[in-house]
Amino acid sequence: MLFRSLAAALGGGAGPGAPRRLAAGPAVLITPDVQHAAAGGLSAPPTTRYCERHYRIACYLPGQIQRAYGLPALYRSGITGRGQTITIVDSYGSPTVRRDLRVFDRTARLPAPPSLRIIQPAGAVAPYRPNANRVGWAGETDLDVEYAHTIAPQARILLVETPTAENEGRTGFPAIVRAEKYVISHHLGGVISQSFSATEQTFATPQRLLSLRGAYQLAARRGVTVLTASGDSGAADVRYNGASYYLHAVTSWPDSDPLVTGVGGTALHLGAAGRPLRPATVWNDTYNVPTNKFIFGDRGPNPLAGGGGRSVIFARPGYQDGVSAVTGSQRGVPDISMSAACNGAADMYQSFAGQKAGWYPTCGTSEATPEFAGIVALAGQQAGHWLGLINPALYQLSARRAPGLADVVSGSNTVSFRQGGALHTVRGFRAQPGYDLASGVGTVGGPAFVRELAGQAGGTGQAGGPGQGTGPASTGSGQAASPGQSATPGQAAPPGPGAQAGEVAPGITGGFRAAG
Repeated sequence: MLFRSLAAALGGGAGPGAPRRLAAGPAVLITPDVQHAAAGGLSAPPTTRYCERHYRIACYLPGQIQRAYGLPALYRSGITGRGQTITIVDSYGSPTVRRDLRVFDRTARLPAPPSLRIIQPAGAVAPYRPNANRVGWAGETDLDVEYAHTIAPQARILLVETPTAENEGRTGFPAIVRAEKYVISHHLGGVISQSFSATEQTFATPQRLLSLRGAYQLAARRGVTVLTASGDSGAADVRYNGASYYLHAVTSWPDSDPLVTGVGGTALHLGAAGRPLRPATVWNDTYNVPTNKFIFGDRGPNPLAGGGGRSVIFARPGYQDGVSAVTGSQRGVPDISMSAACNGAADMYQSFAGQKAGWYPTCGTSEATPEFAGIVALAGQQAGHWLGLINPALYQLSARRAPGLADVVSGSNTVSFRQGGALHTVRGFRAQPGYDLASGVGTVGGPAFVRELAGQAGGTGQAGGPGQGTGPASTGSGQAASPGQSATPGQAAPPGPGAQAGEVAPGITGGFRAAG
């Protein structure tokens, strides 16, 4: 998953609409030795009209996102996430997250959450240093917290910081597993939001990946919902070197795990008041020239779309039996999608060192995932208990065409890019009626979805806080999702050249860098 900047800062004396161009080149993972282009910041959140006028790209305020999903009606009825806790897991965290959320709330006219608790159960995080790696994860953290809170404004937020960047099989994922097991075993929250993933083929062996599933297995037993972003490179994804793409369709983990809900990306098409001008489509800015100019400094194409495809590690779980014509014998992702488009970015606020304090319209499946965590928290309040593994419920709602679930029927996650001196296209998957590998079962279509999910998801009877439920979550076919559902080792594609483990990085796509 990638952290990309939509625009460089305006020059010191430049007026609005004179962005400094970014250097062209392939998208890269956030690691300590990689710089992501980011400087500047708007003094106030830019409106849709401002972004369209100056950047030829839409951006949306928090209130517009709320209205796009029909949430004010739920808030008026008292469904605000009260009594629920959203757990957000990020490497390092943000040194200014408390202050940034206060500014965000004050400007967006949101109430403060009942609590924002920060813990480091896998070990202390080193003091903040404004290098590219820490800056990237700080931005990821601010985005996650601000948009989970936007959707469920009265849910508690638990920010879980880990002391190492994700680099599976060596340092990062084991720390995440420890941290998440702590959260789950201490009943600290009913939904976990993860904005990171790694291409399945970058694991040295399927067994290496399977050995990291402990937290998800525990979550299924304890009735905790786990969400993961599906990635920002469409049907392609990066190799372990972080600098080149696979030339065939791939997908990523943990979103491909049967015990995890994979969250893909849509593009909202909103008016100034937040009302949809037309239905949501699959997020794909790969061929959008203005977006490419602001992100990459060229006309493109560059991979910039929601991830999705068929797992090479996991066999089809029972809850996807009804969509086997799409998934075949393998696990398909994503499961559901939310707003993620860069041409339709979400305004966020940040103030940590390394970039100018200010507002940055931001995008990617790292926006979509905390937003859907907020939806799960709303449904948990409606149900009066944690929901547990919600995937069976999502497919049941889709099968019966639940009114609150909006089918996404337009767009694809096919991407193109230049690599090795040639233009390559990785053919992805098109949206279609019902389930597809570009948008999953669709997206939230209004307040009815929260009530429908609350009624369909079984959970374990745990209230919106600590509980005692420990039963396994059903996959929809009477069997628990477990390591036994994984494909045999022969079904896994070999890792990329030199790969020893999967590389993971923030799933955030960074915002406009413009002076206000």
